Amino acid sequence: MKEIEKLQKLIDESDNIVFFGGAGVSTESGIKDFRSADGLYNMKFEYPAEVMLSSDMFYLRTDKFYEFYKEYMNSLKYKPNITHNFLTKLEEKGKLKAIITQNIDGLHQKAGSKNVLEVHGTTYTNHCLDCGEEYDAEYVFNSKGIPKCKKCGGTIKPDVVLYGEMLPDCFMDARDYIKKADVLIVAGTSLTVEPAASLVRLYSGDKLVIINKDKTPYDHYANIVINDSLKNVFGNLKV
Repeated sequence: MKEIEKLQKLIDESDNIVFFGGAGVSTESGIKDFRSADGLYNMKFEYPAEVMLSSDMFYLRTDKFYEFYKEYMNSLKYKPNITHNFLTKLEEKGKLKAIITQNIDGLHQKAGSKNVLEVHGTTYTNHCLDCGEEYDAEYVFNSKGIPKCKKCGGTIKPDVVLYGEMLPDCFMDARDYIKKADVLIVAGTSLTVEPAASLVRLYSGDKLVIINKDKTPYDHYANIVINDSLKNVFGNLKV
């Protein structure tokens, strides 16, 4: 494909690449996305998925929140795929400066990537709301009912940005990386979730690449648009 060849040329010629990814990066590892036909937002639950993952649900119906969270947000068994591994190699070569991800599954770190900005938080760290004691993902997902602090008995909360919560400090770092990027590769995201999607508008260069199976609202800003699976694209690229 001519577009993949163009992307390869950009990668070869740049040492200031920033990658911005969404749920589509992890679907080929077996993790459900949110907005596709069989994604979480199109599945039937007692309440819509975005309500189940809201701060209101966490604080007002903690038991219901954790039933959903443990069932659908547990990524412990999943492994990185070709996209995660490609990005790790790109970072090791010094070309990729940052990975900005909307995902909370930790697969970029599992693949070995170092500079990962998780703008929606992560399931891999958790803390007690009362004393601040920290807990890993295994403790939370393997607990019965609502996970409680072994130290004080307080409720444990995942370090995930729930609907209705502020984005973490790393969001500002993400802004800076995008502003300074030579090449911005956006992949596996519908670019419909704000304010994360608005990050793309901060890029002022002329090497914006959007890779997604479906069209996005930002395609007309891009210099290269590839509507294909990430496996097909990154499987045909070389570091």
